[in-house]
Amino acid sequence: MVVAEISIYPLDKGVSLSPYVARCVQIIDESGLDYRCHAMGTVIEGSLEQILDVVKKCFHALQTDCDRIECYLRLDYRKGYTGRIEAKVTSVEARLGRPVKK
Repeated sequence: MVVAEISIYPLDKGVSLSPYVARCVQIIDESGLDYRCHAMGTVIEGSLEQILDVVKKCFHALQTDCDRIECYLRLDYRKGYTGRIEAKVTSVEARLGRPVKK
């Protein structure tokens, strides 16, 4: 499984981008993949093919009315592991001996 972090948004729509981000989060949610939103992007877990399909759908959704789109995509693959969105945070919390802010 792959854990991916995506940040995708238009560059030509002013300073308030939440309507465009929400459009992409809806696509991610409808994919059925596990995900977590945070202030600077969204973390998704799935197969590489699933992740790339979601990214492509987000891109096309913005492309309908945005002339310039920026997308950051980071991928982390670890063979044989699933549930890593939570497991990575749990591992850090165990070392700290306390929960981290979410």
